[in-house]
Amino acid sequence: MEYRTSVLSSLADVEPVQWDRLTAGNPFVSHAFLHALHESGSATAETGWQPQFLAVHVGEELVAAMPLYVKAHSYGEYVFDWAWADAYHRNGIEYYPKLLSAVPFTPVTGPRLLARDASARTALVQFLREQQQAAGMSSTHILYPPQDEAEQLAKAGFMLRSGVQFHWLNPGYENFGQFLETLEHKKRKNIRAERRKVREAGITMRQVRGQETTEQDWRFFHRCYSNTYAEHRSSPYLNLDFWLRLARTMPQNLLLVVAERDGRPVASSLVVHTADTLYGRYWGAMEHIPCLHFETAYYQPLEFCIANGIQTFEGGAQGEHKMARGFLPQKTYSAHWLAHPAFSDAVERFLERETGGIDDYLSELNERTPFRR
Repeated sequence: MEYRTSVLSSLADVEPVQWDRLTAGNPFVSHAFLHALHESGSATAETGWQPQFLAVHVGEELVAAMPLYVKAHSYGEYVFDWAWADAYHRNGIEYYPKLLSAVPFTPVTGPRLLARDASARTALVQFLREQQQAAGMSSTHILYPPQDEAEQLAKAGFMLRSGVQFHWLNPGYENFGQFLETLEHKKRKNIRAERRKVREAGITMRQVRGQETTEQDWRFFHRCYSNTYAEHRSSPYLNLDFWLRLARTMPQNLLLVVAERDGRPVASSLVVHTADTLYGRYWGAMEHIPCLHFETAYYQPLEFCIANGIQTFEGGAQGEHKMARGFLPQKTYSAHWLAHPAFSDAVERFLERETGGIDDYLSELNERTPFRR
């Protein structure tokens, strides 16, 4: 089969229906989500994310693609390579720019080697190898690929790195109370106490599907999201235009949870979902109310999962505290290629040690199950 390869600087050059055929229904690599990041100005060359997407065609059909960026920094990635960049700097070698395949600001596992079939995916990996050699950059990093893609990248010469996230699994609970009964007594008691504190504070909760949201809802959510960053003395990555674009182009995948007191909104969270997976994303509050974070960002989305038969709730990056709420540890992957032979050898030795530590950590976490034995 004769493949035609190209590098795209904008998703405007791709028909959405052709792109989305390759995404396996993952909302974060959908044309709508990625294009909103770029068109809103949230992820652009000016903010350090220069799109350089790989595309493979057969005739006029897009058969494989990869979201790929030239990165001028390591912000918004959630797989931390600051120590590697510092080692390069201390030795007088440039680490930036680098190539990165990821969804900007989104630590969610999903396809990175978007392909129609195994043959097209192999052609895409070969194109990636050619590009990283020709670009003359320090390295290539592919963040949060699924395990099968990680294994294919390892065969192509990438080094694998492991991480840990926490996911909640739904075996078919009929209601939230049935889920609580599966937990240890102390965990069950704490969750009930946390939810009671929110009710006693006069808080009511509202779940708003994307199709029902208003611009006012999104403006308030953006205030909450921005306030979270302000409390950590940081600047938000995403702007209001991004949220409004999502509301227009992929409302079927969005759920806003709004906390109100006396009819006035005080906090909000956003989750993204498909028919079988819900992804915890962003939360924020305009005032501190004890336990409201857990209610807004965990318990309301859990109730939504149970009511809609959603099988998995991915809780996002980090957070052992999620285990006390029924989330279990899951291994994540990233793949890395470094052009400099000496640094590549050093990183490979580091990753061997780190992987052993991650495996030990997972074993330890699995011994601390929150569920009744």
